[in-house]
This record gives sequence, structure tokens and C-alpha cells, in this order.
Amino acid sequence: QLPSGLYKEVLVILHDSILPYMNEPTLMIDFLTVAYGIGGAISLLALNGLFILIHQHNLEYPDFYKKLYGLLDPSIYHVKYRARFFHLADLFLSSSHLPAYLVAAFIKRLSRLALTAPPEALLMVIPFICNLFRRHPACKVMVHRPGGPEDLSEDPYLMEQEEPSESRALESSLWELQSLQNHYHPDVAQAAAILNHSLSEIEDDISGLLELSASELFDKEVKKTSANVPLEFEQVRGLFGKKNDIFAEHFALD
Repeated sequence: QLPSGLYKEVLVILHDSILPYMNEPTLMIDFLTVAYGIGGAISLLALNGLFILIHQHNLEYPDFYKKLYGLLDPSIYHVKYRARFFHLADLFLSSSHLPAYLVAAFIKRLSRLALTAPPEALLMVIPFICNLFRRHPACKVMVHRPGGPEDLSEDPYLMEQEEPSESRALESSLWELQSLQNHYHPDVAQAAAILNHSLSEIEDDISGLLELSASELFDKEVKKTSANVPLEFEQVRGLFGKKNDIFAEHFALD
């Protein structure tokens, strides 16, 4: 049993400062699997090390995607390590051999959680979801299913189900992203509206969006230059602006 602070300090540097210099990186399997099962930020940080062991050292991890799916909670769009998590999730979900029900479960859960996400996270996750549709065309049935449930209880998707195969995501629709088309932030609404059109085959590059912050969005809005808009108005005459005001005969606005 280690303190959570020590877990974080080690896991942050494990993938680039420890594993490459070990003669037998597989000795870290037990440590990483235990850390991955703790949950929260520690599990997110353990993904880096697990990815190296799976990708380079043939680690077979049972229920890996089930646990990855379980990491998707409302805090995923707010945590400090959000960029790192979505970068690795993008890699883990890039294989075309993944079953459609699994990818659909990730798409649906990300969409449901997006309803309470900040704009900077939405501008990243919407292209992320679109890329998943490009890689797995079988999931597009969720987009083209007409309409959405009038009542949330009518949605067949089971949010509380821990097993992706039993979540019934493929039977649902993406009404969440449709609702984001009316988002208060115009960039988010425009990004969500792309699902109204056929997606191009070329994937969106999300690398520049992973670390997008609220301050960057604010600076972008502040630096926007507005064009001069012609306005029709009645020119002010006199002290109180009325045409036939007696003050207009005696006072001028010069």
C-alpha cells in the first residue's frame, strides 16, 4: 500500500524515465495493474505505463477495455491529466478489429458526459467522437437513427452498466450531440453540427485540441475583430433628443 501522492509522482515519470532504462520492464506489470485498478487520477496515469507494456512487451490484460470504459465519469473532462488520457484513449480505440458494440459504448458514454462538460473539452471530444465514426462505420447507425427519446428514461442506453457489451449503446441515438448543436458557445454548436452532414474520410487532428484551456478560448474571443455594422437610427436633436423639444431651440450639443 502506497500513499496516493507517491503513486502519482512515480506514474507521471514511469513511462519515459523508468521503463526505458529497465532490463525487464515486465517486472512493473503487477505495480501498474494494481495502480490501474485504484481508480481516479491514479488509473489515468497508469495508462501510460500499461500502454508501453501492451504495445512493446506483449502484455495481455483481461478486461482492459472494461476498466478503461469505467474510467469515463463526469470528472474526465475536468481533471489535470485530461490531455494524456484522451491521447492514449485515441490510441487504444484506433484498432479496426474492435467490436462495434465496444466503440459504440465509448461514443455514447462520452456523449452523455459531454452534456455537463466545459466548452474547451467539448471542442476536443466532438472531433474525437467523429474520428471514432470514421474508423468504425458500423457505429454510424447511432447518428442516422431518427429522433431521440422524448423522455430520458426511454433511451435504451444503460449508463450504469459497467460491462460495455451490455450497455445497449448501439440501440440508442446520439441525441446528446444533437442537443449540443444549441450550445451557448457558437464554436461548440458549429462543431456539433458536423454530424448533420456526411463525414469526410480524413480524420481530424485532435493533437492541438487536447490541451485547449478556458483561458485560450477567452483570449481567442477577445482578439476577434468585429466588422462595422451599419445601424439605422434617428440622430439626436436637442438636449433630450426629441424633435420638437423646446430645449432644442435654446441648447445645442456642440
